[in-house]
Amino acid sequence: MGPILDSIAPHMRDLPPEKSFLPASRQPVDVVKLLRQSRADMLVNFLPVGSQKATEFYVQSALTAGIGFINCIPVFIASDPNWAKKFTQSQLPIIGDDVKSQVGATITHRVLAQLFQDRGVILDRTYQLNIGGNTDFSNMLDRSRLASKKQSKTEAVRSLLKTKLTDSNIHIGPSDFVPWLNDQKVAYIRMEGRKFGDLPLVMETRLQVEDSYNSAGVVVDMIRCLKLALDRHLSGPLIGPSAYFCKHPPRQFFDEQARQLVEEFTAGKTTKLHTAVSVNHLD
Repeated sequence: MGPILDSIAPHMRDLPPEKSFLPASRQPVDVVKLLRQSRADMLVNFLPVGSQKATEFYVQSALTAGIGFINCIPVFIASDPNWAKKFTQSQLPIIGDDVKSQVGATITHRVLAQLFQDRGVILDRTYQLNIGGNTDFSNMLDRSRLASKKQSKTEAVRSLLKTKLTDSNIHIGPSDFVPWLNDQKVAYIRMEGRKFGDLPLVMETRLQVEDSYNSAGVVVDMIRCLKLALDRHLSGPLIGPSAYFCKHPPRQFFDEQARQLVEEFTAGKTTKLHTAVSVNHLD
């Protein structure tokens, strides 16, 4: 049992009986002591969206315990210069922020946006609407917890575009909680653009996945990369793995460039985390 802090939205206690839950009443353990006793290599953060205080607590616990950190949620740690500096100074690696699922709404939206751009189609406006029935979606009924989630998902797509869409022309984020969907997540993506001759082009895509398992393989690869970094005594944010596996990394790259960075990282071709490989990153 660890400290709960802000990781449970108040309305979660008032959901229908089959969806509601109560936190345990036990006293929290000494997290740093437990991490040291367990001889853990790293801590993986999968707290509910909006857990700012709780995430910061566990990040600091990892730093104090002297272990690596993987941040799978949209609380900005690896992409925050102050936290990144703490990991570099502590000689510990971190991957983050906000995991991309194996084939989820964000990576699908990115691929379609890149397709429009590569084929010379001007993207004028787009949305991504997501609904689901698990506790992640019920947690996100509290809109005050969604600011970083919406920013993370939006920038993951907008960062690819040469001509950036204004906020009024791009909408990406969780939309609603439908209890009977259970662990199914449904994403609706719409893209409106103009092709040769200024003729309109509209694309609509529907993606349905089993949500809770969709990022599992990606997280396994993140764990492998972080373990390599620990074995090589690397510190600070892992630039390539963060860009490939996460929606809001310290530096955005095109997906194929990020994949190549991961291949080179795992092969041991980079000796310094912040040494740039000769690709054009997306600043």
